[in-house]
Amino acid sequence: MSLLWISEALVAATDGRPLGPMPEGISGISIDSRSLQPGDAFFAIKGETMDGHDFVTAAIKAGAGVLVVAEGKLPSLGRLTAPIIVVEDVLVALEKLGVASRARSQAKIIAVTGSAGKTTTKEALRHVLSAVGKVHASAQSFNNHWGVPLTLARMPDDCDYAVFEIGMNHPDEIRPLVKMVRPHVAIVTMIAAAHLGFFRNLDEIARAKAEIFEGLEPEGAAVLNRDDARFKLLDKMAQAAGVEHVYGFGENARSTFKLVKCELHADHSDIAARISGHDMIARIGAPGRHMVQNVLAVLGAAHLVGADLDKVALALADLSAERGRGKRHVLRHPGGPTSGQPGGATHGGPITLIDESYNANPASMAAAMAL
Repeated sequence: MSLLWISEALVAATDGRPLGPMPEGISGISIDSRSLQPGDAFFAIKGETMDGHDFVTAAIKAGAGVLVVAEGKLPSLGRLTAPIIVVEDVLVALEKLGVASRARSQAKIIAVTGSAGKTTTKEALRHVLSAVGKVHASAQSFNNHWGVPLTLARMPDDCDYAVFEIGMNHPDEIRPLVKMVRPHVAIVTMIAAAHLGFFRNLDEIARAKAEIFEGLEPEGAAVLNRDDARFKLLDKMAQAAGVEHVYGFGENARSTFKLVKCELHADHSDIAARISGHDMIARIGAPGRHMVQNVLAVLGAAHLVGADLDKVALALADLSAERGRGKRHVLRHPGGPTSGQPGGATHGGPITLIDESYNANPASMAAAMAL
């Protein structure tokens, strides 16, 4: 079993107090006893509706190597049969572990935000960068106040690249998360009508997304959608945050990562692009103009972190849409007597179902319907 964290480092990073004999280390980090793997450290986070401390027994049965619990909850837990690390606040301890993970990493790190396309872009980056090195990326979305530190804490110390998705529902939510991640490249996919219940207009959404620039590493780069109506506002916000390297992607003639030609097909797209002056062609295995737009950001970010663009472009051919995010399913209509047809004629055939069931918004739905 390979170790993600040795126990000594785990205790030190979380400012914890160990109880009982500690194992040599732990192989993973879990906050859910249902998906916990043997050897994982179980962080008993208290959420809005559930408290992880209620599931420590289940975590032990699942094979947890260590339990990380709050000091205030310890008396109510009774006698436990697993090693324990006691901390003041479990979520804060997870954040501290995430910060320690970032400090030990030599990986090139990319962070992605935007009103739509975040997870698709993150997964595309995971896919193509896997062709050129060891990649760590967020599971599912995992883009909030617990998902980001959890993803950081799970990052192996030997990966070459890491990709983080950072989301928000309100102002001031991205800022603390990106300051943990400290990316070398920050992508803003687009600004659209998502979370308008918490913002007065799209400019306010853009300003909230622009918080991602505040955590960029020195000499880091911002990658922005040059075709987006809020490009100039985002560019201004990036410069105000001290970002010296701002690049645009899209069809706009001034884009650094520019689409030259595009042929859309039912199950893929063929593109010609110019990435920082490098002309290239690629086949994208997932269909749709929105996927083409996302891929321009992917190619640009891959270039900025020093990945081999030729290998990255080849990997795009195997790209597919994620479940709940534009994945296509072909259903077979069984046919049957059709009302109003002479002799009850039978009509059957394939029906294409586009699955946009995961947290879709008007922009992502419009992209799906355009296929």
